[in-house]
Amino acid sequence: MAYDLLIRSGTVATASDVFQADVAVHDGTIVAIGRNLGEASRVIDATDRLVLPGGIDSHVHISQPSGDGIVMADDFESGTRSALFGGNTTVMPFCLQTKGQSLREALSWYHGLAEGQCYTDVSFHLILTDPSAAVLGQELPALVADGYTSLKVFMTYEDLRLNDAQILGVMDTARRTGALVMVHCENEDAIRYLVNAHEHRGDVRPLAHATTRPTAVEREATHRAVSLAEVVNVPVVIVHVSNGEAIAEIRAARGRGRKVVAETCPQYLMLTAKDLDGMDWEGAKFVCSPPPRDEAAQAACWVGLEQNDFDLFSSDHCPFRYDDPHGKLNPRGRQSFRHVPNGIPGVETRLPILFSEGVVKGRITLERFVALTSTNHARLYGLSRKGSIAVGMDADIAIWDPKAKRTIRHADLHDGADYTPYEGLEVTGWPTTVLLGGKIMVENDALIGTKGSGTHVARALSSLAKPLETSFNVGTFHPTRLA
Repeated sequence: MAYDLLIRSGTVATASDVFQADVAVHDGTIVAIGRNLGEASRVIDATDRLVLPGGIDSHVHISQPSGDGIVMADDFESGTRSALFGGNTTVMPFCLQTKGQSLREALSWYHGLAEGQCYTDVSFHLILTDPSAAVLGQELPALVADGYTSLKVFMTYEDLRLNDAQILGVMDTARRTGALVMVHCENEDAIRYLVNAHEHRGDVRPLAHATTRPTAVEREATHRAVSLAEVVNVPVVIVHVSNGEAIAEIRAARGRGRKVVAETCPQYLMLTAKDLDGMDWEGAKFVCSPPPRDEAAQAACWVGLEQNDFDLFSSDHCPFRYDDPHGKLNPRGRQSFRHVPNGIPGVETRLPILFSEGVVKGRITLERFVALTSTNHARLYGLSRKGSIAVGMDADIAIWDPKAKRTIRHADLHDGADYTPYEGLEVTGWPTTVLLGGKIMVENDALIGTKGSGTHVARALSSLAKPLETSFNVGTFHPTRLA
């Protein structure tokens, strides 16, 4: 048959194998993998290139309400364009329910913002801040059935956090519906205590953001989150893990036979709390939660990636402009760390950083890279046609030059922020051509595809979101067998 597209002579990588092959695409789907596949309307020569599944970033924040006078730097156009140039073909933003708002109202608003604007596919997680009886009894079960199969709860931020009883209620609904629960683990009451102590002595520098959110508040909350999940008997995803002590809590829970999935992010490999101590309030650029730690925590996170403690590598892209009255340096943010918006940009640099620091430097294999950045996200979150180079899958493909050497500079990136926390970092390896559903979106570093090519994707239930049996045998399950 004549194919729409043929990617010829590349090195194909999946989560389990690396091999030389041609990849044929027809009607947006991978239809053949092999040699001498015949003719195609378009041929891409991938000699000396890697042919990888498009990245799936399952933890991004786009156009999210962020407080009075604060505006997130990325809308769906700029955020997905930036993701695309970074080798991603699907991003999973959060739909934030504000207090008193129905989930459907929140979703309607987010869909309105995203419609016709996206360069990648998108699929929404839900953030629950107001788990009323109507939400848990009616709205959430109906939305799970409609393909919104994952949700997030916060243990920190006064206007977002749920107490333990509320978290248990959300987890109980998740157990009954098959939804998957993600938890942001930090102890808000301990943070409030430390913030008050810092303010009493006049310490309001950006660095105080890190010292008021020490490892202990994340470790305690991680222990509590996995314990609450154990009470209700549901799996749980612990997002943006930053240190070895939290990793130890996750290992301990898994040792008890619990289904715990762990995620980390580039900031916990490349940044430290020292970056928040920059002159002239430059440290505000690095304010995110949990904050970057120290070199020992970095090393522990690398060990977690190497030894399969982590299942997911996400960006937690949450961009604000730095030199902007609606961003990091808003009028109150110039006066105190408390009012600096939490979050940093990173969706475009996620994959190149892990490839360069992980694969090129021999810390992880190419197969592990594919699992951490695409395959595991698809399998965990019910994206059944994405995350792998295989016949029958969506032709979401990133073609990499594994030897390309680049210096990360914000001037070369495509997000809506005005800085990157990784300015000046030298990396090896970069995605140069990106396909979404068989359509060439980026070719040789140039944008070819059009805005609106990406759509919202409804998802199946996670394969992990089933209650454990009473007689569960720890030997029958390990989260890192996602790939």
